[in-house]
Order: sequence, then structure tokens, then C-alpha cells
Amino acid sequence: MTIQGTLLRLPRMVVALGLTALLVACAHPIVISPLETPSRVNDAIQPKQVAYVMTDADRNKQVTTEGGGGDKVSYFPYRDLEKVIRDALRAVYADVSVIKSPSDVMTIKENDISLVFAPEITTSSNSQSISTWPPTQFTIELALNVTDAVGNIISRIRVISSGAAEFSEFKVDFGLAGRRAATELSEKLKQEVNANPRLR
Repeated sequence: MTIQGTLLRLPRMVVALGLTALLVACAHPIVISPLETPSRVNDAIQPKQVAYVMTDADRNKQVTTEGGGGDKVSYFPYRDLEKVIRDALRAVYADVSVIKSPSDVMTIKENDISLVFAPEITTSSNSQSISTWPPTQFTIELALNVTDAVGNIISRIRVISSGAAEFSEFKVDFGLAGRRAATELSEKLKQEVNANPRLR
């Protein structure tokens, strides 16, 4: 092949390489919302008004972690796990609100909120499969700073959960391992809050 012919082919080669890199870099989207959350038993509810912190920026945070076959998966942990936090707190307290900042004094005062839960979420996933991309193992760590109505630290809660799924199970639910981890997380959070005397 002549030098001129090689030069003519270069742009097409660059485009092909770019497309290949883009395909490799893409992550498969999954959802890790819980399969179920704790039920609310009115006889066990504490008569407190509480709130958790969640902003639109939190909900729009996208995370990418490992899948199988050398692929990755992407999801929105705060958006998907908001129900985990809300329903766990609703299983403990009389009323649960969402606010945009623990320093939103006006909203806290207007709603007579006594405790504010500010979450930090960390996730990881993996799979030993070399032929399928959905993760077979998923771990979620949820840390919450709990403050009173004027911003004083009352407690810090840390809950870790895990979920697993096999190929035969996630054929139609690619985020199943994550959804199982989310389900476990919600129940564990309820138990941690209930067991903490500072939060009664």
C-alpha cells in the first residue's frame, strides 16, 4: 500500500478506534431499588417528627462499579435508595419529611422536626462471570449523621448490607443483587435506629 493510501485510511481507522473505546467504556444501567421495605406497625411508632436530607444533586449522582465479563454497571444510588431510608424511618417514627439541608432551620422549625438524618452512600459490586455482565455480588454501606433541630450531632449510624444473585435469577432483573442488598439495608437501618437510645 502506498503512503498516500495509508494516509487516506487514517481518518477511518481513528473513528473505528474511537467507537471501540466508547463501547468498551460504556456501563450497563441497572436499578438497585429495594424489593421490599419494613412495614409500619402503628403500635410501635415513636411520636417524633424527623427528616432525612436529600437534594436533586444527590438523586442525580451516577455511580459506576464492576460487573461481570470485564464490564461495568451504572446506577443512581441516592435516587434508588431513597425509599430504603424513608421507609426505614417511617417504620420507627410518626412522621418523616425530606429536606435539602440539615441547616434548613426554617423548614425544621415549621415542621417541628426533632431529628435530621444526613446520609452518605457507598457501593461496590463484582462478578466472577466471564460471559455475563450483571453483578452477582453487591455491597452497600450507608452512614448517617444524625443531628437535632439546631444542628448538634446526636449520633452516627453505619449500616452495611450485601446481596447476591445467580445468572438464572437475574435474566429479567439485572440489578437483582443490588436490590437484595437494598432490601437488607432497609431492615438493618430500622433495627439500628430502634436500638439506639439517643434516637428515641
